[in-house]
Amino acid sequence: MGDIEEREALLLNRNKTFTRSSSNAGDELKSFRSLLRWMCVDQSNLWRTLLSWSLFFLLGIAVPVLSHFFLACSDCDATHHRPYDDVVQSSLSAVATLSFICLSKFVRKYGLRRFLFLDKLCGESEKVRQGYTAQLHRSLRILSCFVLPCFAAEGAYKIWWYSSGATQIPFLGNVYLSDAAACILELLSWLYRAAIFFLVCILFRLICYLQILRLQDFAQVFQEESDVESVLKEHLRIRKQLRVISHRYRAFIMIALLFVTASQFASLLSTTRSNANLNIFMAGELALCSMTLMVGIFILLRSATKITHKAQSITSLAATWHICATLDSFDGIDGETPRAPIGGGRVIPINSTSSESDEEGDDDDDDDLDNAKIIMPSYTHTISFQKRQALVTYFENNRAGITVFGFTLDRTLLHTIFGIELSLVLWLLGKTVGIS
Repeated sequence: MGDIEEREALLLNRNKTFTRSSSNAGDELKSFRSLLRWMCVDQSNLWRTLLSWSLFFLLGIAVPVLSHFFLACSDCDATHHRPYDDVVQSSLSAVATLSFICLSKFVRKYGLRRFLFLDKLCGESEKVRQGYTAQLHRSLRILSCFVLPCFAAEGAYKIWWYSSGATQIPFLGNVYLSDAAACILELLSWLYRAAIFFLVCILFRLICYLQILRLQDFAQVFQEESDVESVLKEHLRIRKQLRVISHRYRAFIMIALLFVTASQFASLLSTTRSNANLNIFMAGELALCSMTLMVGIFILLRSATKITHKAQSITSLAATWHICATLDSFDGIDGETPRAPIGGGRVIPINSTSSESDEEGDDDDDDDLDNAKIIMPSYTHTISFQKRQALVTYFENNRAGITVFGFTLDRTLLHTIFGIELSLVLWLLGKTVGIS
C-alpha cells in the first residue's frame, strides 16, 4: 500500500508540473503570458482560440490582401505608386503564417513553461537558474528593440503616404476617416506580423541560451572530482534536450529560410528589371521588409550555430583534459594509472599559443570553452587511461548541436548556405543586368 500511495503522489506531482499555471506575482512567465494575451496567441480555451485565429486572419491575411488590391494606387503619382507591394505583403504574411502556426502548436501542445524548459530547471545549478531567469526577463527588451524601430519606420512611411496622397488614394465615404482607418489597420497588420515572427525567433534564442548555460556548467566537470559515468550521463541529458529543440524547430527554421530566400530573390528580380524605378518612396517599404526578414533569420542561424559550436567545444576540452591527465600520470603497468593519492592540483593552460593569436581571440566570446584552463586535481590519476580514452572517443563520434533534418547547423553549413545563395544571386544578376 505504501508503494502504491507513493507512486500516486509522484504522478500527481508530475501532472502538476505539466499543467498550465495562471500568472501570479511570483510567476517568471507573467510578462510572456501577458504578451501572448495581448497578441491573442494564447489558446488556453475555446474562446481565446477563436479570438486568436480570427485576429490572425484579419491582420495577417485579410488586411494585407485588401490593402494590396484596393489601395494599390496604380493611378497615383510616382511617389505614391507601390510597385513592390505584392512582394512586401506576401513575404510578411508568409513568415507570419508560419510563425503563428508553429507558436500556436508549441503553446497548445507543451504549454509555455514546458516549451521554455522551465520545468527542467529544478535539477540545474544555481548559476544556470539565475542566468536563465535574467535572460528570460531580458528577452522582452530584445524583442522590443527589434520590433519598435521597424514599426516606427513603417509608421512614418504610412503616415506620410496617406497624408500627402489623401485625394489620390481610393477611399470610402469621408476621405479623412477612410484614410485614417486604413492607415491604422495597415500599421496594426505590419506590427502583428513582424512581432509574431520576431517572437518565435527570440524564443528560440532564449531556449538556446539555456543550453549554452548548461554546457558552460557542464564544462566544470573537468575541474571537479567526477567519474566518467556521471560525465557521460550528463552529456547524454544535454544531447537529448538538443534533439528535442531540433525536432521542435527544424520545420520552422527550414521553411523560414526558404521563405526568406524566395522573398529576397523576388525583391532582387523586381528591382533589377530594366524598367524598374527605384527611390526611397517606392522601394523604402521593400527594404524595410527585407531587413525585418533578414534580422529574424539571422537570430535563428546565429543562435543555432553558437550552441552547436559550444557543444562541439566539449570534445576539444575533453581531449585536452585526457592528454594532460595522461602526461601528468605516473608510469603504470599495462596502461593502468597508479592509485596512489597525489595532493594538490595543477593549473594547465590550454591556450599556450603566440601573443598575436591571443590578441586576436580576445574579442571572441564564442571560444570561452576552448580557452579555459584545466585544473588537474589528484583524482585524475585514479581514472584509468581506457576510461578517459573511451570518453573522448564517445565525444568525437557523438557531437551534439542543433540539427535540421539530419544536417548540423554549424559554421560549415553556414558557409555552404552562403555559397549557394551567392551563386544564385550572381546567376540572377547575370540574367537581369548582365553580370557574368
